[in-house]
Amino acid sequence: MIDNLIDGKQIAGQVTEEVQKRVEALKAKGITPGLAVVLVGNNPASQTYVNNKTKTCERLGMYSILIQLDEGVSEAELLNQVELLNNDEKIHGILVQLPLPKQIDEDRVIAKISPFKDVDGFHPESVGKMMIGQQTFLPCTPFGILKLLEYSNIDVAGKHAVIIGRSNIVGKPMGQLLLQKDATVTYCHSKTTDLHAFTKQADILVVATGRTKMIDASYVKEGAVVIDVGINRDENNKLCGDVDFDSVKEVASKITPVPGGVGPMTIAMLMENTCLAAENTSKN
Repeated sequence: MIDNLIDGKQIAGQVTEEVQKRVEALKAKGITPGLAVVLVGNNPASQTYVNNKTKTCERLGMYSILIQLDEGVSEAELLNQVELLNNDEKIHGILVQLPLPKQIDEDRVIAKISPFKDVDGFHPESVGKMMIGQQTFLPCTPFGILKLLEYSNIDVAGKHAVIIGRSNIVGKPMGQLLLQKDATVTYCHSKTTDLHAFTKQADILVVATGRTKMIDASYVKEGAVVIDVGINRDENNKLCGDVDFDSVKEVASKITPVPGGVGPMTIAMLMENTCLAAENTSKN
């Protein structure tokens, strides 16, 4: 066991244990939190994610349904399916698995999901509320990373956090959430010149580039906390991240592995968001 490892599996277990207690409290009031996952096509990575989500729902005593649609489905059909779920009282959270086929406008589909059921935290209303620090559903991966830092007793206030990646799903919201925790935040991306100059300043380095083992020890300041969001396959077809784990673990004070780091937290936070959505309906 590497002593500077941030164990996402273990922390996700603690988070879902808390969620399970909240689910039991809701069920005692006659409410079973319900999650609907919509999967278009048969992308193997997406199917693996979806299976893990469904299994976790079952384990926590939540209700879940999987709606599988053909790769060639029209945008109108998909929007209609989302609308049916918006109106289904048994469903508290809706997740449309991304990416979607090219004939479908992802932004339009995300905007169709009711903000009250937007457990992925991607709806423009959720994003706007997150930006100004209002209570809302937070995107699951950045939310999970916040929890990893919190459960590992890493105080981000006053620290320099460098995010590599600017996607709407991870990079952008991650920086915003760390800013709200009083970190100083720098965003880097594919057009950044002299990436080393920025990453070597990072107290907390979050890597979400989608490029296998791109970040090695030469990019990392001694004692930095390194969070690897990537999920790739190496030359031996083994799962690995965007960080060259073997070299970086020698300089980082804390590091997330792949697998077993950020991945389990993403699913745990989806469960937390779905439970929160059900709690919100129970107050109405």
